[in-house]
Amino acid sequence: MTPMHIRLLHDDAMAPRQFAVVLEAGDEVVPALEKFAAEQQVTAGSLTGIGAFGSAALSLFDPVAKAHVPIPVTEHTEVLGLTGNIALKDGRPHVHAHVVLGRRDGTTVGGHLQQAVAHPALEVFVTAYPTALTRRLDTTLGLPVIAPDTAG
Repeated sequence: MTPMHIRLLHDDAMAPRQFAVVLEAGDEVVPALEKFAAEQQVTAGSLTGIGAFGSAALSLFDPVAKAHVPIPVTEHTEVLGLTGNIALKDGRPHVHAHVVLGRRDGTTVGGHLQQAVAHPALEVFVTAYPTALTRRLDTTLGLPVIAPDTAG
C-alpha cells in the first residue's frame, strides 16, 4: 500500500490547522483517516472530501431498533460528498463521516460511512481545532455523540 500524501495548509497556535489528505487506490478510508488524526494529534476536527471508492459499506441508523441498518455498495462509485468530524472516543481519534455516492447509472446512495476503499483516489480536507472533543454514549439515543461540555 502506498503512503497517503499530507500537506499542512495552515498553522497558528490559536487557529485551526488545515490539512489536505490524499488517499490512493487500495487505501482503507476510515483507518487511514484515523491514523492520520492520531499522527497529527487531531483531537477535534471537521472533514470534507471528494473522490471515488472501489467499494463501501454504509449504514442508516434506525432509532427505534437503536442499530445501524447496513447499506452495502459493491460497485465503483464517485464520492459526491463526504462530510464528518473527528473527536476522541476511548482516548483515540474517531472519524464519524457521512457520504453521498454517485453510481454509474446516475443514481445516488448515501449514509453513515462504515468502511470504504479509495479507488482511484480520495481527497480530504481536514480542519483540526486547537482543543479536544470527546464522544460519549448517549443511552437515550443509543449512539456515541460528541459531548462538548467534557474535556478530551
